[in-house]
Amino acid sequence: MSSRRKSPPGRRRTTGEASGTATGWTNDARANMNPGRIGAMLARYYYLYRGSVPRIIELVYWPIVQVVLWGFITKFFLEHSSWLANAAGALLGGVLLWDVLFRGQLGLSISFLEEMWARNLGQLFASPLRPGELMAAMMLASLLRTSLGLAPATLAAWLLYEYSIYSLGLPLIAFFASLMMFGWSIGLAVCALLIRYGLSAESFAWALIFILAPLSAVYYPVDVLPGAAQAIAFILPSSHVFEGMRAVMIEGSFRTDLFLRAISLNLVYLACGAALFLYAFQTARRRGLILQSGE
Repeated sequence: MSSRRKSPPGRRRTTGEASGTATGWTNDARANMNPGRIGAMLARYYYLYRGSVPRIIELVYWPIVQVVLWGFITKFFLEHSSWLANAAGALLGGVLLWDVLFRGQLGLSISFLEEMWARNLGQLFASPLRPGELMAAMMLASLLRTSLGLAPATLAAWLLYEYSIYSLGLPLIAFFASLMMFGWSIGLAVCALLIRYGLSAESFAWALIFILAPLSAVYYPVDVLPGAAQAIAFILPSSHVFEGMRAVMIEGSFRTDLFLRAISLNLVYLACGAALFLYAFQTARRRGLILQSGE
């Protein structure tokens, strides 16, 4: 006689229930966020970087390269363009703020890719860590990475070209926050693609953000774009940020209307990015793709 315990009649355990029990993730939306688990994830990212010189170099390499390159381009235009002479630092300010957007998105995506490269997703999803806590940890890690990468770039701009982006004053905080939020939105969407398609979608972590560069009006006013492109730029928070930056530099005024549009759009995009991430995770869990998502 078999000693194997049978399920009660009429009660079958579904695949979703089994997967949910195995992963330890809860669907209870009312569950409280645990700061300790968020801190534990941040500690993990800290130790990853502390023990890796290439990762530390990567934080500062591209910002400095871009500042040096665009600094010389700016010097050229300053000598040949009266418009830029009246708005000294417009290109350098643009490239530094663009790097905030790029680093904000890439920093979040890289945090998730680190787990895929290490094939650590199965262990994470078997822990009590909740999706919201993982997203919060990745956002905070992205904020730290962006800040650390931007600091030496701003120092290089000041030493080489006597330009300080901090001359923007308090509006710089608003621009920084808005671009970080938009970067997180894109980063969460990239993570959703990674969950769904695995490392075959890895290139989106680097390429997706650059599709928006021409429409974000980083180095020129939105009016330069064709009519249809202007309509698309209007729904991008980044275009309002860069228009606001030029208003501060050229007109000496902070455009509150542009700031409010950017923040409103950011809230919508951030909610959409989080929803995509959660949907991709729930779908992968039901289909049993969690352990294969790193392949």
